[in-house]
This record gives sequence, structure tokens and C-alpha cells, in this order.
Amino acid sequence: MQARNSKSEMKSIAHLDLDCFYVSVERINDPSLIGKPVAVGGSPKGRGVVASASYEARVFGVRSAMPASQALRLCPHLILARGHYDQYSSISLALYKRMLELAPIVERASIDEMYLDFTGTESLYGNDLPGFMKKLQRIVLDEFSLPCTIALAANKLVAKIAAGTVKPNGVITVPHGTEAGFLAPLPVGVIPGVGKKTEEFLVARGFRTVADVQKHTQEEFLRLLGKHGLWIHSASLGRGSETVESESTRKSISREETFDRDIQDLPQLEKILFALTEDVCSSTRKKEWKARKVSVKFRYSDFTTFIRERTIEPTNSDPVVFATAAELLRSNFDRRRKLRLIGVRLSHFVDDTQMELALTEDGEKEKKKFKAVDDVRKKFGDAAVHVGSSGTKEDELG
Repeated sequence: MQARNSKSEMKSIAHLDLDCFYVSVERINDPSLIGKPVAVGGSPKGRGVVASASYEARVFGVRSAMPASQALRLCPHLILARGHYDQYSSISLALYKRMLELAPIVERASIDEMYLDFTGTESLYGNDLPGFMKKLQRIVLDEFSLPCTIALAANKLVAKIAAGTVKPNGVITVPHGTEAGFLAPLPVGVIPGVGKKTEEFLVARGFRTVADVQKHTQEEFLRLLGKHGLWIHSASLGRGSETVESESTRKSISREETFDRDIQDLPQLEKILFALTEDVCSSTRKKEWKARKVSVKFRYSDFTTFIRERTIEPTNSDPVVFATAAELLRSNFDRRRKLRLIGVRLSHFVDDTQMELALTEDGEKEKKKFKAVDDVRKKFGDAAVHVGSSGTKEDELG
């Protein structure tokens, strides 16, 4: 689709959030689940966790990332579905392709969220983009049987926060120039980067609403929270990214190693793969990205080459990426043959800063942990510290 776009134009960016996406898909598969408390997740007998919970389940305190056993204690009549993750990915991709027919640029922020840049398309939609957002919601429901929430604003940050105020199944527009006023009455916890501990810190000092932050200067927040404080203050005024990136513009990050001698030993290959994984994850974190696709490249001694890939939830965590890469290696490596090269690639990135506006305490801890790991590696070398489990890096993965 073609649309004009100039730097002088005010941006019109929509945030589309699929409500309880995994549960919604399971309800398409089994309509008897409609209206009942449902959670998608692992087995309560092991270490399974809730990946998604319906609003009927949330009433009882069931939340994503909660142990499935705890969810069942809170809601004994909870229906726990195992999930069909390949189906979720295929539906997400189909929706993304459909949205590309309606907006010039579409960016998938996660499997159930995307940003759509409608800048310059006003005349195509009767100069009524707010009205078209309601039609867009109906398109998603009619064509995909998926309930969703849509918010239209001048940037990605405000659009996502606004969507959170009308979930589920809501539509909202924040008119240009009203961003700060819209945010003012909201709790301070809606600001990106304000997790549980930061919120408690701010509330204890009288910053209960976004308006309380707006009343103070950047310098005051710099003294209070350092550079993080500058970001919080800027966000409180409704300033955020206006760049919606199509997937074709996002590059991959990859590393590979060619061996001096061909290798057939799986543990040795896994050790090399782990080092490569640490490298690509560190590079990804520096860009504040998370990857949705992990690829492993194999080249055998006869130069035959294969690439195996898997789509995952967005991450830049060494252990998570390595677990996926190692599984791809184990399930595809022909142990009767020797490898001369192995590589790992991360792609299909989303911005880490745009993924979760209210970061969980665990999420903050993980960010701090990997920042410390990256700092140590920068100072003392890549081998100075490892996370989770245990070459030389050569060419970029082709």
C-alpha cells in the first residue's frame, strides 16, 4: 500500500494488542471454553507456568508467569490448556500480513502485539482514522475470530499505554497535542521502566501519578534515578519513539566458527555453540533488542550446509537462546558425519524498551544481571563469566 510520508507530518501510530491471544485461539479450537476461566501453560505436576490467562481467570488472581500449580490453587475450577504454539505463530503471521494490506508499515512487537503506522493515509480512510480503528477491530474479529484492543496516538509509547487503559476489547484515540494531559491522571507504574521496586520508590517520595512526575524537572529526576530518571521524565510527557520498523528492515545478528579440524563430538559442539550464543546475545542486548527467531547453521566436511530455525518468545537471554539452539543442534545433527562449521543467528527483532511498559521485578533483575555480565565480559573478556551453561568467532552467518 502506498501513502505519503514526510518528516513534517504528525505521526499516526496504532498499537494493536490481541486480548488473551493464546486463550482466544484455544477458544476458536474449542468454543466450550468461551466464558470460562482458562489458562494456557505447562503441567501443574512439574514446573509448568501460565503463559496466558483469560479475564475470567484473572478475577481469581491468575496471571501469566505464575506457576500452574499456584494458579489451580487460586482457581480450582481453572481449565488448563497445554497450548498450540505453532498455531499461535502461524495465526500471528497471517494477521501481520493482513495488516500490511491496510497500513504502509507494520511492526510486530511480539506474537500478540503490533504497531501500525497510518501516517499519510488519512484520505484513504475518509479523514477519520479514529473511526477506522473501530472498523479495524471488527476486521480482526470477523476475519480471525480474535478480540483485540486498538489505540491510536502520535507515538508508540503513548499508543501502548493508551491501549492498556481500555483493555479488553477497547478502542481509543489520543489526539495530537494531548499526550501529557492524557497520561497525567494515570498511576506512575504505567511509565516504561517503572517496575514494582521503582514504583514503590517513587510512591514513597510522593510520585503517585504521572502528573506528579510532570511537575518536576529533568534535572531533579536525573539526581533521583540517574539516566533512568531522564527516561521516566521524558516518557511522562508523552515523548516516545515515532519509528515503526517493517520486518524487512531489521537485520540479523550472527556468529559462526570454522574448525581447524572437523568435529563429530556433540558435547564439544555444544560448548562452541554456547560461546557463540553468548556473543550474539550480548550484541543483541547492546542494541536493546530481543529476537523472535533462532537459527543454527551446520556445514559438514563435504561442504553441504543446512540452516534450522525456530520461532520463540522475544528474548536476548543467553540460557533461553542456547536451550533453543542446542535443541536444534541435537535434533538435526547427523552424528555419523563431521562438522567443519557451526553458527547461530538471531533475527526478527523487537525493541526491548517497547515490549513491556510495566516491567516485572523479575524482568528488572534479569536486565541488571545481564548488564553486569556484559560489563564484566567487556572488561575481562568473553570467557570471564558465563550464565547458565558452557572458539573463535569468524564470518557472519550467510
